[in-house]
Amino acid sequence: MILNQVSWGEFWSPVLLSMRIALLSSIAVLLLGLAAAWMMTRRPVIRGRVIIETVFMLPLVLPPTVVGFILLKLLGRKSWMGQWIETLFSSPIIFTWWAGVIASVVVAFPLVYQTMKVGFRSVDHHLEEAGRSIGASEWQVFRHITLPLVLPSLISAWILGFARSLGEFGATLMIAGNIPGQTQTVPTAIYVAVDTGNMPMAWIWTYAMIFISSMLLLATNYRARD
Repeated sequence: MILNQVSWGEFWSPVLLSMRIALLSSIAVLLLGLAAAWMMTRRPVIRGRVIIETVFMLPLVLPPTVVGFILLKLLGRKSWMGQWIETLFSSPIIFTWWAGVIASVVVAFPLVYQTMKVGFRSVDHHLEEAGRSIGASEWQVFRHITLPLVLPSLISAWILGFARSLGEFGATLMIAGNIPGQTQTVPTAIYVAVDTGNMPMAWIWTYAMIFISSMLLLATNYRARD
């Protein structure tokens, strides 16, 4: 039986790390996507809008390894950004699990941004204008009118961001590596297990990913139906 051939100590390490990376990156990308979608839908005139939106959506169509290579050059120890990070934290960020968070944020951003943009565009602006007409500040309008109206999109965006982060492989492998117990996530663990012929571990990780992803899709579809 496959369960008798599984090392449960080996199983949990990449699962827990993947969940941690997905949770942190989904929160970060939700905030970034929320701010970007708000800016792009609420400002009537933005110079270079087409170029900005192209950059926002680029990670969706680029191969993940290309995204990972760009991040590697931007955050590597020879780049000014990588050197600044290393000076600030007394340690390079490349080949740490934090690099996995950054990779997940970048690849999940287009999905979150697009979902939030649709949500903001569906808001009835007359309701916002009514709030302003009775003296509400922009923050009060956003908090008490806009945010409740886009809440379904907000939840869907977070779920999609979490799911995309959980399944990230190419970019994460490029800048975080595959260090067991430190940067090895479930997708990279499955790749190594298949490559080394450890099929029981590959299957059990695959089952875990199918289960988690199915729950996330069910949650997304449930929100969409509501």
